[in-house]
Amino acid sequence: MELGLKGKVALVTGSYRGTGQIIAQRLADEGATVIAHGFEPGSADHVVNESAVQFAVWGDLCTEAGCAQVAEQALAAAGRIDILINNYGTAVEKRWADADSDDWLDMYQKNVLSAARMIRLLTPQMRELGEGRIIQLGTVGSTQPNQLRPAYYASKGALANIAVGLAKELAGTGITVNTISPGYIRTPEIEASFRAKAKREGWEDDWETIERRIVAKRFPNPTGRIATREEVADLVCFIASNRAAFINGQNIRIDGGALDIVH
Repeated sequence: MELGLKGKVALVTGSYRGTGQIIAQRLADEGATVIAHGFEPGSADHVVNESAVQFAVWGDLCTEAGCAQVAEQALAAAGRIDILINNYGTAVEKRWADADSDDWLDMYQKNVLSAARMIRLLTPQMRELGEGRIIQLGTVGSTQPNQLRPAYYASKGALANIAVGLAKELAGTGITVNTISPGYIRTPEIEASFRAKAKREGWEDDWETIERRIVAKRFPNPTGRIATREEVADLVCFIASNRAAFINGQNIRIDGGALDIVH
């Protein structure tokens, strides 16, 4: 299927590692001009060196100045941004009794304001172009939170809420706004964490056994596994494409059908 991404310019925040890196690479493989992002000078250069991604920029998205720097660098590198992927985000492993006001503010700074700043900075030029895609990376926990990370899930819920209001704000501009909400993703960090648990619990050390046990306990779903980064990236590519022009203001889950559980 031709997605029509050739000639489009995409900025993927937080794409120096993890799922964001795979998203950047997949978009580049589809023919888009892609700008990777890291927080420190040179931190995303390896993405360019190892793939078809063309540019790398850096800046701290948790500050106004850092976001402005990223936007300026990206526009200087490629001339415009057609697709903004607000991939950057992070979680704090603190329950209700442990998360203080600073933890809550930190989660909103990293998961909400980082995206809101980039949207404010880049939507004006998208309006001039007469089209654009804004995609937020959320989590199934934004609508089915558990008790383990209240500040994180609340901030991701706000991120999904933004997409709905922004889609209405941008009505008639040719810009669509959507959220993609995965369940567990097999990132190197998640896999290392699960393998460490397997070692502590005395399980067999092959990934299939580990995954089956983790899914049964933490993320039961009809597919019996967790998502790969490539699967999430492929969905991002589709939503960013011309084929998805009529999908707008949505929170799209990619969770193997885990509709009756909390993440």
